[in-house]
Amino acid sequence: MEAGSVSPTASKAVANDKALDSLIAADKTAALKLAPVSRETEERLDRYIALLREWQAKTNLVAPSTLPQLWTRHIADSLQLVDLAPAAKRWADLGSGGGFPGIVLACAMAGTPGASVHLVERIAKKAAFLREAIRVTTSPGVVHLAEIGDNVDRITGPVDCVTARALAPLHQLIGFAEPLMRQGAKALFLKGQDVEAELTEAAKYWNIRPQLHQSRTGDGWIVELNAAERRG
Repeated sequence: MEAGSVSPTASKAVANDKALDSLIAADKTAALKLAPVSRETEERLDRYIALLREWQAKTNLVAPSTLPQLWTRHIADSLQLVDLAPAAKRWADLGSGGGFPGIVLACAMAGTPGASVHLVERIAKKAAFLREAIRVTTSPGVVHLAEIGDNVDRITGPVDCVTARALAPLHQLIGFAEPLMRQGAKALFLKGQDVEAELTEAAKYWNIRPQLHQSRTGDGWIVELNAAERRG
């Protein structure tokens, strides 16, 4: 190969990156129609997505198959929680992983006086990413490297809303969140199509009065709980 020439493999990688850029840009337009945000929030989310794509090459933050739908499947899906708890300023996100919904909520809350988002993550690499995302987006978040069940000991001050996405079955999520709910927090759990089966299972362990909200971004559901009492 001549000096300065580009290998076929490198050329293909560049072409793939450009194709992905185009898909993500189109997806962003669709997502912001579903969940409009301010220009400042959009800029923060842009920085977050750029960072996520950079880290995704070395740390699996989202399923690779979902990269073309980052904005609709992950960003808009997270943003819709804000409308379900419009007065909430202090959030706790359990098992934050790649930052959904925690970092997205922090970006959305950045202009709100007194806002804070606690992000609880047990995997050190992901916690490091979350800290960098908070720094890059200048958002009001605090990252706790901890087992999910230890979150109550690490979160100081009141919490208005506790969230989780793709973390555990509903009955386990309620167990994690119940101490915060006992102190007045609302729970909003993002769930898939099998939500009815999860609610049936959760009712074996908990007295709950769930309210279901259909997701704007697909076939999923959001389970809203204001209280939970353990059976037996």
